[in-house]
Amino acid sequence: MSRVMKSYELLDARMKDIYFDFYKETYREGTTIDNKTKELIAIGASLVSGCQNCLEGHLKKAMKYGASGDEIRETVAIAVGVNAATIVDRSDLANFQINISRLLDKADGLNNGKPVVKKPKVRKGKTKAPVEE
Repeated sequence: MSRVMKSYELLDARMKDIYFDFYKETYREGTTIDNKTKELIAIGASLVSGCQNCLEGHLKKAMKYGASGDEIRETVAIAVGVNAATIVDRSDLANFQINISRLLDKADGLNNGKPVVKKPKVRKGKTKAPVEE
């Protein structure tokens, strides 16, 4: 017997009602931001949060409200830029907290930034054959 996934199945009715009231209010017409712009914002937010079903719904609604392919592509590019900036921000914070730059400088200084190559050991005495380790 196969199961069908149901959205909001884990929310009780009261919480579901609160969520839907909030959702309806945020997408209400006649507010400061027009619905096409709201849907473009929602596309970017859906991409960054990784909500595939949200993305699909907001793409359809954005087109319903007149968003062009170019507007949607630009929205995606902005989301990509913000998400890339998140990596920069996280790496800056990590560098500040654990001083990665110092570790990289140390690694570069060990061998002038080149891979460390082990030289074979040579036996002292009559032969100069390398010793296996």
